[in-house]
Amino acid sequence: MRPLTEDETKKVFEKLAKFIGRNIEMMINRSDELYCFRIVKDRVFYISESNMRLASNIGRDNLLAVGTCVGKFTKSGKFHLTIHCLDYLSQYVKYKVWVKPSAEMSFLYGNNINKAGVGRMTDDTPQYAGVVVYNMNDVPLGFGVAAQSTAYVKELDPTANVILHQCDVGEYLRFEDEMF
Repeated sequence: MRPLTEDETKKVFEKLAKFIGRNIEMMINRSDELYCFRIVKDRVFYISESNMRLASNIGRDNLLAVGTCVGKFTKSGKFHLTIHCLDYLSQYVKYKVWVKPSAEMSFLYGNNINKAGVGRMTDDTPQYAGVVVYNMNDVPLGFGVAAQSTAYVKELDPTANVILHQCDVGEYLRFEDEMF
């Protein structure tokens, strides 16, 4: 377990800023305790400072995970968010999309959301902004990228993609062997 380098921190914060904007500061400087990001075997973890100090006593070879996995770095050096950070994204997200029950299962199987499947959408969502996808009961299902802005969605035909899928809770079942 080690702190992120300056380049790694920049990549992680840029990806998080796409979804939660300036709320990254609220995510780190929480009222209950200070939190930080640490990297273990190319995976970035969000952990409280007190737990980080306790985990520092465990050897590198024995430590598999600590805290909440936010994402991972690929072999090419890009950073990808994982489904484990959905709870934190849903707390601090700027733009939200609610899907109809008919499109919910399709999204959970890894498909994009078309206009016919969108129940509601946050006003003034720009194109290519990060969004968290909820069902109509406000349960977070995953996250993705807005393919079109809110203003332009009204003019689209019902089969046009509105949200491009990135991650969903169905990945716990589809990729359970590859999670760690």
